[in-house]
Amino acid sequence: MVGAAPPLIELRDINRIYGGPPSTKPAVQVLFDVSLSIEPGEFVAIVGASGSGKSTLMNLLGCLDKPSSGTYLFQGRDVAQLSPDELAQLRRETFGFVFQGYHLIPTESASENVQMPAIYAGMDEGARVARAAELLSSLGLADKLDNRPNQLSGGQQQRVSIARALMNGGRVILADEPTGALDSRSGAEVMALLRKLSNSGHTIILITHDHEVAAVADRIIEIRDGCILSDSRPETATEPRLEQPLPPPEHRRSPWVSEIKDATRSALRSMFINRHRTALTLLGVIIGVASVIVMLAVGEGARQRVMDQMGTMGTTIIYLSSSSPPNGVAKGQLTEEDLEAIGELPLIRRVMPVIGDPITVRRGSVDRQVYVFAANETMPDIHRWQLAQGRYYTDAEDRDLAPLVVLGHRAAKQFFPDMDVPLGQQLLIGNSPFEVVGVMQERGADSGAQAYDDMVFVPYHAARARVYQAQTQPDYVVIDAQDSSTVLEAEQDMRQLLTQRHGGREDFSIGNAAARLQAEASTRQAMSMMLGLIAAVSLVVGGIGVMNVMLMTVRERTREIGIRMATGARQSDIMRQFLTEAVLLTITGGCLGVLAGAVVGIGLIFGGVDVVFSLRAALGAFGCAVVTGMVFGYMPARTAAALDPVQALAGE
Repeated sequence: MVGAAPPLIELRDINRIYGGPPSTKPAVQVLFDVSLSIEPGEFVAIVGASGSGKSTLMNLLGCLDKPSSGTYLFQGRDVAQLSPDELAQLRRETFGFVFQGYHLIPTESASENVQMPAIYAGMDEGARVARAAELLSSLGLADKLDNRPNQLSGGQQQRVSIARALMNGGRVILADEPTGALDSRSGAEVMALLRKLSNSGHTIILITHDHEVAAVADRIIEIRDGCILSDSRPETATEPRLEQPLPPPEHRRSPWVSEIKDATRSALRSMFINRHRTALTLLGVIIGVASVIVMLAVGEGARQRVMDQMGTMGTTIIYLSSSSPPNGVAKGQLTEEDLEAIGELPLIRRVMPVIGDPITVRRGSVDRQVYVFAANETMPDIHRWQLAQGRYYTDAEDRDLAPLVVLGHRAAKQFFPDMDVPLGQQLLIGNSPFEVVGVMQERGADSGAQAYDDMVFVPYHAARARVYQAQTQPDYVVIDAQDSSTVLEAEQDMRQLLTQRHGGREDFSIGNAAARLQAEASTRQAMSMMLGLIAAVSLVVGGIGVMNVMLMTVRERTREIGIRMATGARQSDIMRQFLTEAVLLTITGGCLGVLAGAVVGIGLIFGGVDVVFSLRAALGAFGCAVVTGMVFGYMPARTAAALDPVQALAGE
C-alpha cells in the first residue's frame, strides 16, 4: 500500500566474506544472498546448527559487523551510509544484546553492568542508578545489585545481561544462544522473560540451535551453510505488537562527565586488582618524578651556592672611574650628585664610592702599612661578605663622620694578637684614632690582588674628613646591578646618564666583570642541560612503563572493550577510557613522586646538602609526568579504540 511504513529491519542480498584481498588469509564466505525483513514487535528465532552463519547474521543485524555486499536497511535507512559514531548511537539507543556467555564485566557490580549503556547515552547518574535498580528488581535481583558476576549464578548473570539490554529502552533485543550455558530451569526462566518482553512491545531476535527453544518465537527462520532455508510461523504464533516499549528517562547531561567518572572507577579497580603490576609501574613514575624534583632542588642549591660564591667575585659589579675624554681636555669629576642619579636607575641596586691607599696604622708598638679601604655601609652587601664579630658602620654614622673601623680577618690578628674580640679597641689611622666595631670573616684575595683580609675598612665620609683630606672625588665607584643578566643594559643606562650630565663629554670609564659573567652563564647552561637530560630520561622511562602496562591492560580487557562497544561506546569513548586510566596512573605516580622527592630532599638537608625546593619544579615534574602518561597512553588507547567489536567480543 502506498505510504506504508518500511520494515524495522530489511536485508537485501547480504553476503559476508572473511579474509581474501587485501589480507593474506584465504577468503571464506559465511553468508550467501541473505534477504529478510523484520517488523516492529516481532519475536523472531533464527535457528541453525553450529557454523551455519547465524551468529554472523546476528552481528550484522546488531551493527557490530558490516556485510561484504548487499544492503541493510534500518527503518528504511541504509546502514552502510552511517558513520562509526552513528552506528554506535544506533547500538546504544536501539539494540540490546543478550549473549550466551553473558559478557558481563567481571570487575563491575550487577548494577554497574546494567548502567553501562546509559553512561554512554549521558543519562543522569541518579536516574541511571534508579533505573538499573528498577530493572534488576523486576527481574528478581533486588538483593543482588552490588554483587559481581562471580557471585551470581548463570541464570542470574543472564538476567543481568537482559536488564542491561533494556537499560536504554531495548527496542530491539538480540539474544545469542541465551539459554546455551544454562540449566533447563534457568533457560525456561530466561525464555519466559523474552516472551514477556515481546508481549510488551520489544522486537526480539533470538539466535539458537535448539528447535524447542525456537518454538517459543512467533516466527522461525532456519539457516544452513549461510543460506536461509525456511521462514515460517508456528500455528500458535501471535501477531506482533506494534506499540513501543516504555522509553528510558531523558538524558540530562553530556556523556563525557559520566564516562570520565566510569573510566576513573574502572581504572582504580583495575589498579587494585593488578596491584603488584601497578606498583611496579608506579615505581617507574615515582622514581622519575622524585629524581627530577630532587635533582632540580640539589642543582638549584648548588647553583645558588656557586652564584653566591661568584657574587663575592663580582658577577653583578660595574666599576666606574673618572678619566680624560678622547679630545684630551681635563680629567672628569664624579660628584655625589652623579652617584645619587646613578643610584636611582632602575637596574642599579647599590652605589659605593671607594678611596683606598696604603697608610700607616698603629696600635701600641705595632706599626704597619695597611690598605685603608674607605667606602659606605653597602660594602658587605656588594661583596657578599659576612661579619665574624661585631657590626658594620651605618649610613648615619658615615654621614656623621664617625671614626669607626672594621678589621679584615688577618688585620685583626696582626694588631690584636693577644685578643680574641678586639671590639671597642682603638687604632691610629694616619693621625686619627678610630674605634674597632667589627671584624670581617676570612675571605682571601681576588685574582692576585692585595688580600682583603689584610685591609681595614672605614666610613667613606669620615675617611675623607680625617684621613684622605686631599681627595676631591672617589678613586673609583663600585656599582651593584640588580641581576647579572642585566649588567650590560645597566652599563648602557649609566653611560647615557653620565654623558648627559657631563655635557656630552665621556670623561669617565666603565668596566664590568665580563669574564665572570661568561663563567656564570656557562655554569648555568651546563647545569640546566644536565638537569634537563636527567628529567627527560627519568620521565621517558616512567612513560614507557605506563605504555607497557596499558598495552597489557588492553590485551587483558579485549572482551570488555567489545562489551562496551556493543552497548554503544564510540571509538572516542574507548580511547577516552584508556587515556583516563593512563593519566590516572601517572597522576597517582606523580603525587607519590612529589612526596618521595620531598622526603628525599629533606633527608639530604639533614645530611648537610644544599637543597632548594622549587614549587615550579615540583609542579613542572608532576605536569610532565601527566603529559608523558597521555603521550605514552595514546598508542594503547588508540589500539583499544581500533578493535573490531566482533573480534573483541570473541577475545579472552
